[in-house]
Amino acid sequence: MLSFSPRLLLAVPALAGSLALVASHPTSVRVAPDPNNAGLKLPAGFGALVAAETGGKARHIAVTPQGVIYVKLNKVKDGKGILELHSQPNGKATMTGGFGDYGGTGMYEKNGYLYASSDHAVYRYKLDGKGEVTAPTKPELLVRGLKVGSQHESKSIVLDNADNLYVNIGAYANACQEQDRTRGSKGIPNCPILDSAGGIWQFKANQLNQRYPDGTRYATGLRNVVGLDWNPQDNQLFVMQHGRDQLHDNWPELYGEKESAALPAECLYALTKGSNAGWPYIYYDQQKKELMKGPEYGGDGKTPSTADYLKPAAAYPGHMAPDGLLFYTGTMFPAKYRNGAFIAFHGSWNRAPEPQAGYFVVFQPFKNGKPDGQWEVFADNFAGSAAKAASGRADHRPCGLAQGPDGSLYVSDDQKGTIYRIVYNAKK
Repeated sequence: MLSFSPRLLLAVPALAGSLALVASHPTSVRVAPDPNNAGLKLPAGFGALVAAETGGKARHIAVTPQGVIYVKLNKVKDGKGILELHSQPNGKATMTGGFGDYGGTGMYEKNGYLYASSDHAVYRYKLDGKGEVTAPTKPELLVRGLKVGSQHESKSIVLDNADNLYVNIGAYANACQEQDRTRGSKGIPNCPILDSAGGIWQFKANQLNQRYPDGTRYATGLRNVVGLDWNPQDNQLFVMQHGRDQLHDNWPELYGEKESAALPAECLYALTKGSNAGWPYIYYDQQKKELMKGPEYGGDGKTPSTADYLKPAAAYPGHMAPDGLLFYTGTMFPAKYRNGAFIAFHGSWNRAPEPQAGYFVVFQPFKNGKPDGQWEVFADNFAGSAAKAASGRADHRPCGLAQGPDGSLYVSDDQKGTIYRIVYNAKK
């Protein structure tokens, strides 16, 4: 990583001016990847570098138009739940500070504000013309008292273009059973969890001191959403749901181990107000391409559901834990990537006896605001090797995604806290 002495900058004014110009125009810099592409496997023409090592569990990230990088930590580290990093001329990033005495997942930048969430609340911070937080010790409280259960407690956030804030409230259960995650336990009729969780809640992004009951349940029937983003091409909210677990463990007479390792799909949903994706009553079988009635509610693993629930816009193999979603609008990457979606799969823990899977970033092509064509692995080998991925002993686990002002792609890792930066330097 390059560093410059303040004395050198004072002694060589031309150098100082040049660096100031670079800092204010990050798109003008051609970033060189690390010699080994930071250990990642990428399509031809792409390269990667380790932008920074934070040492914390880096969840979602945001990059301002000025190139300032903000990283949300799952747990507070050295008294800080949000880290601030500044991009350097060589593409690396230097940690310049931190603030926020709360852990969590959500991080988003829009219209001169930085938004951040704990598991219980959402805050915002005013940004100045340099992309820096003006009052790091005095966040504005937007929403408090968000529902938290014994699982799926993280609160992912995103904004639309009309000053609305969307917050995931994960269901604090696997499939709303009478005894959670218990073999043979039936589902609770009219699942009571859905009154206050298992969906996306909408609040105002510019109104302070909102309480949880002040929000609107925008969409329901979503077990847990960690990756979500606003699609600017069709002005719509898209989310990645974590599919349910333990089909074989809890219903061995209906599902074999291999079936349970593959099912159900991790689903991409296009949401509108009032959408119902059907959890816990159904799941999506990506092999049959059908909505299936959940075994807790009388399903047999073979008969499709006849209920009128939202079908996924796209589906992916089960249990890979999609934790990041980003619509790419930059011009650095080739044209095929523009307006498509990148998805960060954190990696599975429950595909045994099959190999564990995920630990990569995939690309989903879009056309006219909708998925179009087969998804493909874009950035792989975060785990360190195929053997480490298969055993679930990954070195790194991709989580958050952000687009830099030059069109590069940032990926966070919540295993060791590495921040990756992926660039394209080949001729287009």
